[in-house]
Amino acid sequence: MTYINKILSGLISFLFHPVFVTLYVMAFLVYLHPSAFSGFSPEERRRVLVVVGLNAVFYPILTVLLLKALGFISSVQLPEQKDRIIPLIASGIFYFWTFTVFREQQGYPELIRIFFLGIFLASSLGLLLNIFLKVSLHAIGMGGWVGFFLLIAREGSMLMTWPLALVLLITGLVLSVRLFVSAHRPAEVLIGFLAGVLTQWAAYFFLLA
Repeated sequence: MTYINKILSGLISFLFHPVFVTLYVMAFLVYLHPSAFSGFSPEERRRVLVVVGLNAVFYPILTVLLLKALGFISSVQLPEQKDRIIPLIASGIFYFWTFTVFREQQGYPELIRIFFLGIFLASSLGLLLNIFLKVSLHAIGMGGWVGFFLLIAREGSMLMTWPLALVLLITGLVLSVRLFVSAHRPAEVLIGFLAGVLTQWAAYFFLLA
């Protein structure tokens, strides 16, 4: 692998790390979806992103950094299956808390509740799968993104042709990079992707059934 390829692969893996996917999806809902937050003021929209940024991005990252500083994990990249146990448990707690915050407050779109319940289910399933194989967390994150966009397309609240095409393109790029850098085997990537997609749909049918 050349130096340039290594830099590009690292950059793509960083930009589309699963911890950041939540913020990208929320930004899409808040600013691009035509009806999800149509009645919200600019300040209220920013507040949603702050809540998501703190609970679903900042706290999970802080947890991993603290675990590394205390010697509980070998690297912040979580290269070993044992390194992922505590971060996945902690992240699951943060995701469920975020889901609870939006569930208990009136006025928020059902889509946001579906998404965060799906993320919680994905992190829980990822923890179980981690017992048996080093499942790709990047693939779980991207699968969740694709699965959620498919739900919006099914709902019919907006035309999802270009957003879905874009996220599929990004997904292919990210998963190819994870294989290219030999971070995972193909089965670990495929299982992770399917886990991400299916947990979003499970959340959808659970909440709306």
